[in-house]
Amino acid sequence: MPEGESQAQASTTQAAAAQAQSREYGTALTPPVERATRLEPAEGQRYTIAAGVTRAYKGRPYEREAADPIHRPLRIFTIDPTVPALEGAIAVVNVPYEPLGPEFRSCLFEIDRQDGGNSAEYGTVDLDDRTVLLTHGRAPSPSDPLFHQQMVYAVCSLVYASFKSALGRHLAWGCKGSGPDDAPLRLRLRPYAFLQENAYYDKEKSELAFGYFRAQSKVSGRNLPHGFVFTSLSHDVVAHEVTHALLDGLRAKFTVMSGPDAPAFHEGFADLVAIFQHFSYDKVVESALGKARGRIADAGLLTELAGQFGQTVGVGQALRSPIDVKGSSGARRVYDPTLEAHELGSVLVSAVFDAFMTIFNRKTARYVRLATNGTGVLPAGELPVQLKAILAGAASKLASQFLTICIRAVDYCPPVDIELGEFLRAVITADRDLVPDDTWSYREAWIDAFRDREIYPRGVQFLSEDALLWQPPMKEIRPVTGLTFAALRFEGDPGRPAGPGELRRQAGVLGQIVSDPSNAECLGLAQLGDRRLGADEVDLPRVQSIRSSRRVGPDGQVVFDLVTEVTQVRRVRGRDGQPDVDFIGGATVIIGPDGGIRYTISKSVLNEERLKRQSDFAASSRGQRLWPSENGRLGPSRRPFELLHQGRLLGPR
Repeated sequence: MPEGESQAQASTTQAAAAQAQSREYGTALTPPVERATRLEPAEGQRYTIAAGVTRAYKGRPYEREAADPIHRPLRIFTIDPTVPALEGAIAVVNVPYEPLGPEFRSCLFEIDRQDGGNSAEYGTVDLDDRTVLLTHGRAPSPSDPLFHQQMVYAVCSLVYASFKSALGRHLAWGCKGSGPDDAPLRLRLRPYAFLQENAYYDKEKSELAFGYFRAQSKVSGRNLPHGFVFTSLSHDVVAHEVTHALLDGLRAKFTVMSGPDAPAFHEGFADLVAIFQHFSYDKVVESALGKARGRIADAGLLTELAGQFGQTVGVGQALRSPIDVKGSSGARRVYDPTLEAHELGSVLVSAVFDAFMTIFNRKTARYVRLATNGTGVLPAGELPVQLKAILAGAASKLASQFLTICIRAVDYCPPVDIELGEFLRAVITADRDLVPDDTWSYREAWIDAFRDREIYPRGVQFLSEDALLWQPPMKEIRPVTGLTFAALRFEGDPGRPAGPGELRRQAGVLGQIVSDPSNAECLGLAQLGDRRLGADEVDLPRVQSIRSSRRVGPDGQVVFDLVTEVTQVRRVRGRDGQPDVDFIGGATVIIGPDGGIRYTISKSVLNEERLKRQSDFAASSRGQRLWPSENGRLGPSRRPFELLHQGRLLGPR
């Protein structure tokens, strides 16, 4: 405030300005930009507000105007450049429209033209050029660097759209963005970042970096020995990497690899998104199911990941698949915390895909019986055209549902130290909230699949639906009147917050709740001076995010919530000669439209058992890379995905 002006005077001045502006707009509402930088009451004294709170406003996608097209049709490789044309190698996809211009810069993405492998710089594809518009973008070609730009942009946009549809709101990146502080929050896409077998999300640089390399002398599939292979042309790699960035935006501390499950969840979840995206391409689905005679387990084109990469680096097949290898000893993958991150993530993927196939078989059995006069046994030869179309349509629709279920469950996960069993609890609770009447027993299929893979949540007495549901807070917390949907302000739609000032106001209201000492226990927090801390110290509670959620169920029912994260860092002093280490706790707080707190999904900062598990992991051979030591203190790596993918891209070979 100006020198000599009191807080009361400043408030009066702001109120007068807001009132004058509201008369100009013809409404009693204050404009959305007030209080964008002012500290909320007690902020900095009892709690803090993270930069991620206002990032949701800074990272908004393009808002379509009335005269704009709905979509921008673009051609892409649906799997990778080696898939035969008759199996759906190329598709025209509808990317949400936004003007791009000759610089190829969108509201969410920007393209880096530099070739890090040979220091060259290419031109920029102009997707608004008339000729390009008429031909649905550049023709797919591995030898055209401009198509590489089109490919990564289109696939990233499609995955973003899937997340946005599932959550009913805009999403923002977890990184600070690739431009100046006052610029829109963009993620830089680097289609030819370096010459090596790697690709990763770099939070520090706010970018997705895709490498390229020469194939080995012995290759399989439709590949050239010693030919160039671009990871930016693999649909799976692009979808996998942008999912890391989106997940980082949804959960600020999921990049803290606190135990074996944390990196495994990131890798497994990214694989699930890539696999289920396969089913959005009609020709691929029909071709694959036709060759597999309707059996998804045999439809490798749909289930296998990073085929070209695996074929050119000596694996001889795709890098990973959710389908267990038939005839091998111990074929069924089960949970084992000693597995490498990608292998442990594959256990999660296989469990979810088992549930998917169970529901698919359940829903399509009647059509197979009709086509076989009740026997259920298909005769030799080609599938009937009509049956193939029905099965493909059912598979595509179900894959979209499962992808949505997976994405929505992230809102119901704890804010840190995610475990695979907790993801199951998040799925069951989120789905039960939206679809109480589970007529096809989706949730039962999920539970059975996780049981078969020995993925068991901690702290539950039964593997039953009611036992797996997250519970309301252990103590009654009065409804938060300042966070009812009647008190919230939006920019025309509940998915768009009114402005950074409104987001900070909401975070301030939540800060008052989380800093109340009587609420600390159920939120996984500790008060300064708590005797259980011993010689350790804790930071103030930190509001990491506050976001609206609008979910539409299969019968058209709509559920609104506020999804918030609060975390706290405990500065643990080294014990028995060990270095100091940071230990994070907190809670995901889900608030209903009436301001009532429905769930507090917490990880206690005082949990000594969890602290020991983190310490043991950080000291292990796998954890040491992810927990480097600096000045006598262990801290989480700032670039975990580069380390996880280093030399192996999507997993071990």
